Amino acid sequence: MKPFTYQTMQARVRFDVDAATAVCEEVKDRRTLVLSTPFQASDAQALAKGLGARCAGLFTEAAMHTPVDVTERAVALFDELSADCVVAFGGGSATGLGKAIAYRRDCLQIAIPTTYAGSEVTPILGQTENGLKTTLRDARVLPDVVLYDPSLTLGLTVSMSVTSGLNAMAHAFEALYARDSNPVASHMALEGIKALQSALPVIAGNPQHREARTQALYGAWLCGTVLGSVGMSLHHKLAHALGGSFNLPHAETHAILLPHTMAYNAGAAELAEAAALFGGDLGSGLYGFAASLDAPLALGGYGFEKADIARAAKLATANPYWNPRPVTEQDIAILLSRAQSGAAPA
Repeated sequence: MKPFTYQTMQARVRFDVDAATAVCEEVKDRRTLVLSTPFQASDAQALAKGLGARCAGLFTEAAMHTPVDVTERAVALFDELSADCVVAFGGGSATGLGKAIAYRRDCLQIAIPTTYAGSEVTPILGQTENGLKTTLRDARVLPDVVLYDPSLTLGLTVSMSVTSGLNAMAHAFEALYARDSNPVASHMALEGIKALQSALPVIAGNPQHREARTQALYGAWLCGTVLGSVGMSLHHKLAHALGGSFNLPHAETHAILLPHTMAYNAGAAELAEAAALFGGDLGSGLYGFAASLDAPLALGGYGFEKADIARAAKLATANPYWNPRPVTEQDIAILLSRAQSGAAPA
């Protein structure tokens, strides 16, 4: 066993709870700003109503990739209301906004995730400004409390369930070959992958299957936890470049890239145990798994054109993250070409 260091900043996680009741217990007598996307505004309003006098206000403009201008509006409202707590209700967009406010105001932060993004258990914040997405890691960014309520995911569409689940799996796969990998994180990563691998096909066939929904949340929690404890590599660098500079949807981009990035790194990293879960060839196995779930396979379906490939490859190889296989602009252009068209990984 190689020498290793294991360090983590942990939130208090309450699993399989009634979020409406638990959030009141956690907020206590604070002045709370409830956050959501416009799509989940009605659910956030119901949560705010349940908080009663504990709710100081509601901000329902959270957006993917955490645009700085949206954050600035939310912070202005937070200050105007003299709030001292944020509750982020929803997926990665709401969670990201909660993190961004907490980073600027160092307030109590509670996350109620309704997708499988996993970002609610990481001290990582990605923000977009002037067409570029940057990330930072800070203790203030990690939510203080995470409330996992499987009932809130029963209405999540199959398509978003699948893409956010594949997004979560991407965190775990990269944790397996991270430069600062360790046995604890690797064990959690494999457990998270297995949980989602078993849950997603059941959800695709029966979205109301509570046990599968609970299992998927469990997997997402583990995958997010390893994302927060070790470094990421090529896959996340590509996803950040495409999301921040081409405004591609977050979960769908991760889902499409995953088979290609794993095929790229499979020969340079120890991924045999993970590959065995998908038939031995990780790239083609993940591609087939995604296809069996009717997951999106082509970036071209989201407005990423062939003409964009050269610029994206340049962005992805500028200040690259550490990766087990050397990253070149030419190789990444080839990878992106296949992901753009929806071809199987090479």
